[in-house]
Amino acid sequence: MAASQALHSTKNIRNIAVVGHAGSGKTTLIEALLEKSGAIKSAGSVNKGTTVCDYTDQEKRLQHSLEASMCHLEIDGTFINLLDTPGYPDFMGRALSVLPAVDTAAIVINAQTGVELVTQRMMDFSAQRKLCRLIIINKIDAENVNLEGIFKEIRKTFGRQCLPLNLPAQQGKAIADCFFEPADETPDFASVEAAHTEIFDQVVELDDELMEAYLEQDDDISLEQLHDPFERALRAGHLIPVCFVSSETGAGIQQLLRILSKLMPNPMEGNPPEFFNDQGEEKIVTISAGDVDSHFVGHVFKVNVDPYVGQLATFRVHQGSVKKGDQVFVGDQRKTVRLAHLYQAQGKNLTEISTAVSGDLCSVSKIEDLRFGSVIHSSHDEDELHMKSVQMPAPMYGVALELMQRGQEKKLSDALRKLTTEDLSVKVEFNAQANETVLRGMGELHLRMVLERMKEEFGIKISTHPPKIAYLETVTREAEGHHRHKKQTGGAGQFGEVFLRIEPLPRGSGFEFSNKVVGGTIPRQFIPAVEKGVKQVLDDGAIAGYPLQDVKVIVYDGKYHPVDSKEVAFVAAGKRAFSDAISKAEPIVLEPIAKIEVTTPSSHVGDITGHLSGVRGRIAGSVAVAGNRVRISAEVPLAELGNYQTTLKSLTAGEGSFTMELDHYERTPPAVQKDLEKAFRPAANN
Repeated sequence: MAASQALHSTKNIRNIAVVGHAGSGKTTLIEALLEKSGAIKSAGSVNKGTTVCDYTDQEKRLQHSLEASMCHLEIDGTFINLLDTPGYPDFMGRALSVLPAVDTAAIVINAQTGVELVTQRMMDFSAQRKLCRLIIINKIDAENVNLEGIFKEIRKTFGRQCLPLNLPAQQGKAIADCFFEPADETPDFASVEAAHTEIFDQVVELDDELMEAYLEQDDDISLEQLHDPFERALRAGHLIPVCFVSSETGAGIQQLLRILSKLMPNPMEGNPPEFFNDQGEEKIVTISAGDVDSHFVGHVFKVNVDPYVGQLATFRVHQGSVKKGDQVFVGDQRKTVRLAHLYQAQGKNLTEISTAVSGDLCSVSKIEDLRFGSVIHSSHDEDELHMKSVQMPAPMYGVALELMQRGQEKKLSDALRKLTTEDLSVKVEFNAQANETVLRGMGELHLRMVLERMKEEFGIKISTHPPKIAYLETVTREAEGHHRHKKQTGGAGQFGEVFLRIEPLPRGSGFEFSNKVVGGTIPRQFIPAVEKGVKQVLDDGAIAGYPLQDVKVIVYDGKYHPVDSKEVAFVAAGKRAFSDAISKAEPIVLEPIAKIEVTTPSSHVGDITGHLSGVRGRIAGSVAVAGNRVRISAEVPLAELGNYQTTLKSLTAGEGSFTMELDHYERTPPAVQKDLEKAFRPAANN
């Protein structure tokens, strides 16, 4: 860890998340920016595993970013924080989690492939967070690329507010500036003069006085005059600048640095983050990035559990400033914690700093109370403050975990806690019905990487299998049940007799128990024992071993013995009487039905609807969405969707995406119920 660096001011900070689909060249682009600015001596290589941002063993093996990592550079007095994010759809959650830390999202598009799944999603998510957006078309020097076609596709997909700051020239070997110092060079398509005029026209539309001056001065508007309306256009989404680069040859890199430092907003110019001071998200609290004398407020956007450093929490300073050694509060906790050290990250390397000002991104170590979303502050006035929540995609891909070595239960629990602390898109569920721990993530690759870490970092060997489906049982008609429990063992005996009736309830009602016994035929103190016996059957199931739901049990009569009646006798009698009634009430098995939304290129709609219909799905409808895509809604039995992500990748060549959530339960088809009952009987007999 290096020594502390000099302090910079908020107005000279730029916070930018570099996002985009896998293979668009984000990490290589950042290497080129770092090298060009002098932050590193020479650019590293993804293939050789020598880049600043892809430093974990897994990233080096896969040659793709798996974590969001941070680096920084300084150019012309401007301090730029860059957040490199994963581009695989499986790691979308890790990219989304860092968006609250930045003012600008730089969306990188591969000139060879155009607008892809993650491109579309990151544009949408960035707009939802009200971030300023910049589109970077990378790999302009690649063979057989249609740069004009890519630019037209971007404008068709994201709107006519996407305007070029520069254009490719010399067949992608150079760029022609259309904004700062319009070039004399002839671009590969369009014209510098037309692009210059179009972007000026777009910006001055938001400023009446400047518009008037612009018309009077016949395009003689200085860049200084244009700065404030340019930032206003970025904040409003009225302008999304587009620039062309090649991270391999360096074409456009110098101008991209100028664009980032001169045109992208500082923390006082971007849209202010949405903080709230209540339990909901209704009343927005104003946080002032420019007020250096205000209370310190920071927000944790990333947590890593490092085997050597311990827990490392990275936060953005949103208001005021903080110094090494300061005492701060975490959320509404009354006790302070001490920030013993403050660090700035350059990939895996940490540099200790003395002070962080509003807009800075920095890290603290070994404060276990910090979690993603934690607000740290210097005054109890901010105890209830919290940031707008990040809407994460639901992790629907799951595997059940089974330890291969006994005695590692505590180790497994600790590992899962650390992994879920780091990654919001990893969830752990315990299915009591199936007695299994289920690990859920965004896809097969996502969970494979998590399981690899559990083995390599925590020394835990685990076998996996598909999680069991949470079926339920219920009854379809009223019925009565009776059982007399009588047991004589030489001494005091056991006696209890129960008469009961069961009725089906509406789906989703659960279980109801009613005591209608009159005349004391079952003494009041034994009624809870009857209910206990009934609940044993509820939990264990009657025909297929799944919990019983949506049934009402009415106990209306019985008998007891003044000496031999005991709690255990009425537990047994209640259990058998309930089982007797169920056998007469035409019991059925219910299966979970998932509501699924599939987004696919329009060319694959027929394949998707055909497949869903073939797995007992019901198509609810479809709507056209941006990017020549269609969103299909359907209801499908969860049992038929066990490996749907792989199926969808095959049907759409990896271009499809889906969300899924449990919607309701329905009766299983007779053939399915028969198979479930058959599988249950041998186990029950054993």
